[in-house]
Amino acid sequence: MLAGRLQVLEMLKKIFRVIDRTLTFVEDWTLLVAVLAALFSALANVALRKLTNDVNLFWSDEVVRKVIYFSTYIGCVAAIRSRSLIRIDALPQLLPFLKKPLTLFSHLAVMVFAAMMVKLGTTMTMTVYQDEYARTATLQIPEWYFYLVLPVMGVMMFLRTLIVAVEDWRGSAPETK
Repeated sequence: MLAGRLQVLEMLKKIFRVIDRTLTFVEDWTLLVAVLAALFSALANVALRKLTNDVNLFWSDEVVRKVIYFSTYIGCVAAIRSRSLIRIDALPQLLPFLKKPLTLFSHLAVMVFAAMMVKLGTTMTMTVYQDEYARTATLQIPEWYFYLVLPVMGVMMFLRTLIVAVEDWRGSAPETK
């Protein structure tokens, strides 16, 4: 009986490690690619404006706005990984016995928020998907692509918070930066 439980725990650890590595890869690389795209389009637009009088990348500002939108939401998931998300911090320092309950409350609040993002984000995405005229102003990209970030971010936040909560509960949390 005990050996079976240990096998299940080891299997769960492996699953959590795979999920953690996958989320880390997705977070890091999508943020890198998105920020580089915004940086290069903005730099090219500024260079063209300064070097010529008549050439302008009319779509550059839209790319930068969409990258800020994207990086804000995916950055929330990365903040959970580095334990940088806002939470109750002063009270556990004054009353150390409240650290675990307040940490648990914080994790539950983030999971509720993540679940709401999945539900509301899916509803918004489907609504915008059905509107054939919902496109970005200059590039004419369907807006539902950008709304899709909300439920994806919600799922990623939920999984990341679950992993961090289990680490915190077991006392195996990695060192914070």
